[in-house]
Amino acid sequence: MSAQIITTDDLFLFKQELVEELKAVLSKSNHEPKRWLRSPEVRKMLAISAGTLQNLRINGTLPYSKVGGVIYYPYDGIMKVIEENLVNAHQL
Repeated sequence: MSAQIITTDDLFLFKQELVEELKAVLSKSNHEPKRWLRSPEVRKMLAISAGTLQNLRINGTLPYSKVGGVIYYPYDGIMKVIEENLVNAHQL
C-alpha cells in the first residue's frame, strides 16, 4: 500500500475546482419561488404570528385556497398585497 502526499497546492486546486462546479450547478438551478405556500411558510416570509395570518385571511387581505384541512396562499397574491401596501418614503 503506497502513501500519497497531499500538498497545500493540491488542496488549493481542489478548492478551486469544487467552487467552479458549485457555481455551475447553482447557475443551472431554477430559483423561482413556489407558486403556492402553506401557512408556516407565509408566517416565516412575512414574520407574523399565526393569529395575524388568520386575521389577514378573515378580513380578505390575503387570498387563499383551502384543500381538505390545509390552507394554501398564492405567492403572487402575497407579493401583490405587499406591493399595494407599499408606503413611499416622502409620505411618512
